[in-house]
Amino acid sequence: MDSAGMGSCGPGLDGATSPDTEPLIKDPRPEELIAVSHMDVQGYKWVCWKVWLCRFGAVCSLGLLLVLFNWRPRLGILARCKSCPISMADVLLLKDRYGQEFVVDVLTEEIEEGSLEFAVVEADENEWRDTVQLHSEKKTLLRYYVFEGMRYIWIARKGAFCKASILNEGWSCADLHDRQQGLSKADQSTRKQIFGANIIDVPVKSYLQLLFEEVLNPFYIFQVFSIILWMSDRYYYYAACILIISLISIGVSLYEIRKQSTTLRRMARMIVNVTVRRDAGEECVSSEELVPGDCIVIPSEGLLLPCDAALLAGECMVNESMLTGESIPVMKTPLSVSEATYSPESQRRHTLFCGTQLIQAKGGGSAGIGAIAVVTRTGFFTAKGDLISSILYPQPLDFRFYKDAMKFLLFLGIVALVGTIYSIVILSKSNTTWQELVIRSLDIVTIIVPPALPAAITTATIYAQNRLKRHGVFCISPPRINICGKTSLFCFDKTGTLTEEGLDVWGVMEVSGAGFSELVPDPRSFSPGLMLSALASCHSLALLGGQALGDPLELKMIESTGWELTEPENEMGLDSEFGKHRVLAVMRPPASELPSQGNSVSQPVAIVRRFPFSSSLQRMSVVTVGPGGASPVAFLKGAPEMVASFCRRENLPSHFSPILREYASQGFRVLGFAYKHLTKETDLSTVERVEVEKDMNFLGLLVMKNQLKPESAEVIRTLKLAQIRPVMVTGDNILTAVNVARACGMVLSHEKVIFVHASPPTASSMASLQFHQGDGAAAATDNTQETIDIPAQGLYQNGAGYHLAINGMSFAALCDHFPEYLPKILMRGTVYARMTPEQKTQLVKALQKLNYRVGMCGDGANDCGALRAADVGVSLSEAEASVASPFTSKSNNISCVPLLIKEGRCSLVTSFSLFKYMALYSLIQFASVLILYTEKTNLGDLQFLFFDLFLVTVLAIVMGRGGPSDELHPQRPAASLLSLPVLSSLLLHTVLLILAQVSALLITVSQDWYVPLNSTVTGAANLPNMENTSIFALSGFQYIIMSIVITKGYPYKKPLCYNFLFVGVLLVFFSLMSWLVLFNHTIIHQVLKLYDINDMNYKLLLVAVAALNFFICYMLEILIDRGALNRLRNLRGKRMSKKQYKRLDAQLAETPSWPPLNQPLFPAQCSVIGVS
Repeated sequence: MDSAGMGSCGPGLDGATSPDTEPLIKDPRPEELIAVSHMDVQGYKWVCWKVWLCRFGAVCSLGLLLVLFNWRPRLGILARCKSCPISMADVLLLKDRYGQEFVVDVLTEEIEEGSLEFAVVEADENEWRDTVQLHSEKKTLLRYYVFEGMRYIWIARKGAFCKASILNEGWSCADLHDRQQGLSKADQSTRKQIFGANIIDVPVKSYLQLLFEEVLNPFYIFQVFSIILWMSDRYYYYAACILIISLISIGVSLYEIRKQSTTLRRMARMIVNVTVRRDAGEECVSSEELVPGDCIVIPSEGLLLPCDAALLAGECMVNESMLTGESIPVMKTPLSVSEATYSPESQRRHTLFCGTQLIQAKGGGSAGIGAIAVVTRTGFFTAKGDLISSILYPQPLDFRFYKDAMKFLLFLGIVALVGTIYSIVILSKSNTTWQELVIRSLDIVTIIVPPALPAAITTATIYAQNRLKRHGVFCISPPRINICGKTSLFCFDKTGTLTEEGLDVWGVMEVSGAGFSELVPDPRSFSPGLMLSALASCHSLALLGGQALGDPLELKMIESTGWELTEPENEMGLDSEFGKHRVLAVMRPPASELPSQGNSVSQPVAIVRRFPFSSSLQRMSVVTVGPGGASPVAFLKGAPEMVASFCRRENLPSHFSPILREYASQGFRVLGFAYKHLTKETDLSTVERVEVEKDMNFLGLLVMKNQLKPESAEVIRTLKLAQIRPVMVTGDNILTAVNVARACGMVLSHEKVIFVHASPPTASSMASLQFHQGDGAAAATDNTQETIDIPAQGLYQNGAGYHLAINGMSFAALCDHFPEYLPKILMRGTVYARMTPEQKTQLVKALQKLNYRVGMCGDGANDCGALRAADVGVSLSEAEASVASPFTSKSNNISCVPLLIKEGRCSLVTSFSLFKYMALYSLIQFASVLILYTEKTNLGDLQFLFFDLFLVTVLAIVMGRGGPSDELHPQRPAASLLSLPVLSSLLLHTVLLILAQVSALLITVSQDWYVPLNSTVTGAANLPNMENTSIFALSGFQYIIMSIVITKGYPYKKPLCYNFLFVGVLLVFFSLMSWLVLFNHTIIHQVLKLYDINDMNYKLLLVAVAALNFFICYMLEILIDRGALNRLRNLRGKRMSKKQYKRLDAQLAETPSWPPLNQPLFPAQCSVIGVS
C-alpha cells in the first residue's frame, strides 16, 4: 500500500495497535491528541473503468459480487479504486484498533467568505502548535467525512483528518470568558458549516433498507440457498416451513431493530429554543443552530441542556442522573478567569453537560436572573453524544466463546465437504442423474450447518436477562451476560456501595493551642466561633421549593449545627444586610441561640463565593462575609491531608497525623477544615481560588461514622470462596478504606496490610518507591508532614497472607516512574484510596491488561468511566436502565453481584450445552443421511420437518430454561469451544451415535423378514422402506437422549429436575417416539412414510439399542466432566497459563521476599512499560 495513502491525526502516532500489545500505562500524550488518532486511514480515488467493470460483474453474478463487497469492504475498494494520498481521496478506508474496516466518502463544502481562526490544542510546542485559517477572502473548500456521527475535517498542516472538536479544545478559561458578548451571525454561520448542526441524530433506517441489510447477512444468504436447494429436491413442506419461519424471524428482527433505533433517536434527539447573545444583542434560536463559542443565557427556571457548556456567571443546580445514574442534584459554579486550558473532565463542577436537566439558575444573567454559559461542544462531541455513540457503535466483545463459535462452524464446513465428496462417490455408482447428484451433494452442507444455531445460542442469554430483570437488574448489553460468568476480579466503590450512603456526625475536634481539644459529639454545644461558621457555611447546598438539595454529607453537617439555609429574595442576590456583595446563600443560627450584640463572628454568615468540591481536587472552599459585608473569611473543607497541605506548617496541630490515623483506622470518615481572614481590599467577586486557598489556618476535624451495609460482608465472603478477587477503589482516606476492607472481609484479621508509598522526583531527590508494613503512616500523610519512620518488622515468610494498599498520588507516581513494578502491585493490591475518577478507569484497564475479566460496581456518579471500561459494569441506581454501565441494579447494595455472576455462569454453560446439542443434532442427521445414501434412500420431507422443527427446535428452546445454582463454585466454567474436553466429547459422542445407527441398520438387515428396497429408485422416492424406518427410529431417540446428556447441571445450574418444562417435554417426546416405534401402523406412520414392521421383539431391540446408546454417552460425559482426560494433558507436560495474572501469581508465590520492606527503590535507567 502506498504510504502516502495512510494517515492519522498526528505524526508518529500508532493507529491500529492491538489491545493485547498495549502498555499497562496509558499514553502520556494529552487525551485529545490520542482520541483523533485511533484509526488507520487509507485514501483512494474512483477509477471509472474499474467501477463499470464491477457493475457488469454484479449483473453477471446476479448481485453476488455486491454481496461479497458488502461483507469485505476492502475488496470492494481495491476492485473499484486506486490508492492515493488522503488529501486527494474521494473515499477512505478506515481500520480501527479492533481490525474492523469501514468505507466512508469524503465530502466537500465551500466555506463562506470572511475570516475565522481556531487555535488548535497545544501539546508539543514545536510539533503540534498550530493555527488553522479555515477561510479567507477567497472561498475555501472544506474537506471532511462523517464517521459514527462525528465530523473529521482535513487539516493540511497536520496532513490528516482530525475531529472537528480539536479546533476548540485549546481554549483557556480566559478565552471562554472573552466570549460572553457572543458571536456575530457571520461567525456562527461559518462555524456551523465546520461543526455541523447541533443535533445527535440517530439514523432510523426504512424497513426496505433494513430488509436489504438483514438479507445480506451470511446466515440468511445461506438460508436462501438452502430453501432453493430443498425446493429443487422436492422437499416442499420442509422448505415452505423454513421459509415461513425465516420470514417471521426477519420480520421480528426488523421490527425490534427499528423500534430500538426509534427509541434511541427519541432519547437522543433534543431540539429546544435557547436564548443566545448575537451581535451584542439577545435572540431566541433553535438549539440546532448552536456552535462552539456561542454564549447562551440560561433562564432561572432552568432547561434541558442541548449542548456541553462552560458556566461563566451564576450558579446552576443540575440533575445529571441521565448521564451518571446519580439522582442527587449537583451544584455548578462559575469558571474562574485564568490562563489554564479548559477541560470539561477536570472542571466538571463548572461544566454543564448535554442532556442534563438544569433545575434552577441564579445570579448570572441581567438583573441577576438565570446564568451565562459558553457552548464548548455540540452534537456527538458532547458527553451525551459520547454515550449515545457507545450504544450505537459498541466495541466488539473480545470473548473466546464467540470467537470459537465461528471457528467451530468452519470445522463443520470441512466435515460437510468430506460428506459431500462421500455422497458424490456413493451416488455416482447408482443410477442418479447429474442434476440430482449435485442437489443431494449440496444438501449435505445444509444438514451439517444447522440453520437454527444462531437463535439457539442466544436463547440462554434471553432467559438469563429475563431472570435478572425479575430481580431488579437491567441489562442494555445482553452479550455481556455470558462474560459475567468468567469474571475473575471485582472492583467496588466504598461510599454508597460497600457502606451506607448517608453519614452520621460522630463529633468535631477543634484546634486548641498546639493540639486538639476533646471530641465534641454535638456541634450545637460549640460556643460561637469560626469552627461553627465553617461547619454551617462550607457547602454547596441550594434551596429548591424551600427544600435544601445537595450532597447528603453536607446536609447532615448543616443539620448537626442547627443553622438554617436561606437565599436572598432579590434576583440579583443583593442583600442590604450584607452590604453591596452579591450573596449566594445566607446561613442563620437558630433563633433561640442568637448571640449577644457586638459579637460579629457569631452572627449570620453570607456565602459570596463558592469553589466547589471535585474528586480530583479533594477539597472545596467558600468566601463568607458577616452583616454589613464586614469580616470576609474563607473556609476550606476536604480530605484532611489535602486541607493540611494548604495550611501554614506552624499552624498544624502537633498530633495531627496520629489523631487522623486513629479515627481513619477505626473506619470513620474524617473531613478537615481551615480558614483565612481576607483583607478589606480583596475583590471578593473576582478573587482566584489559588489566592483564597493558600496560607490557610487549620481549624479542626469533622468526624463522621459511615456504617457498612449489612449485605457487604456476606457478598465479599461469597466472592472469595468462589475464587473471585474483591478490590476496593475509593476516593476516601487510605486508613478508612483499610478499616472498611477489614470490616467487610476483603482483608482478614490474620492478614497483613503493606502500604505502598511512591513519590515523584523533586528538584532535590529522585522518584522513590517504598513498602511499609503496619499502620500506613507514610501513605496516610502524603504531602502533609514528614514521613513517619516505621520500625522494621519481620517479613511474612511465616505463611500469613498480605495485601497492598496504595493511594491515588502514589498510584500516579508508580505509573509514571515505576511501571516495571506495577503488575506485581496490581496482583496484590486490595485497597486503592484517594483515587480520582480517571485513575479508577486507568486501574480497571491496567487489570484487564493482566488478562483479568474485571467487574466494577459503583453508584454511577464518579465511577462512570470505570463502569464503562470494565468487562462487567454494575451501577447501583434507582433508574430502570442507565447508559452509564451495561448493568443497572435497583437494589442499593452489592447483593446483585453474586446474582449476576451466577446468571452469567448459568448462561455461559447453557450456551455451551446448546451449541454442543445443535452440533450433535447436525452430526446425527449428517450420519443418518450418509448411511441412507449408501443404501440408495433418504429421509422423507415430513421426516426432516418432524425432526428439525418439532423435535429439535422445541428441545433447544426448553433445555435453556434451567436457572442458576444457589452456590458460587470456586471453578469458573470454560469459555473455549475448542478445548480438549469439548472436542473429545463431540468426537466420541459422534462415533457412538454413528455406531448405534449402523447397528440398527445391521440388525434390520439380519432379520428373516427383511425385504431389500427397490434399487431402481433412489432417495425419498422409494419410501417407505425398512432401512429408513430403522434409522428414523434410532435417530429420533438420539435427538432426545443427547439433550439430556449435554444439559449440564451442577455446579453452575440447578439439576435438570428443576427445569419442569424440559422434563415434561422429554416425557412427551419419549412417549411419542416409543409409540411411533412400538405400536401398530396409524395415519401418523403413513404421513411420515414409515414401514409397517410387526415384529415386537425387533422393535424392543431398537429401543434397547437407544437405551444402551444413552447409558454409554451419559457415562462418557460424566467421566469427561470429572477430568478423565487430564492424563492426556499430563502427557504433554505442564504448560504455563496464557493469562498474565496467573503467571505473575506463580512468580510471586515463588518469591516470598517480595515486596522488600522499608527499602527505598529508585527508577531503573531503562524502564520497560508492560508486565515484567
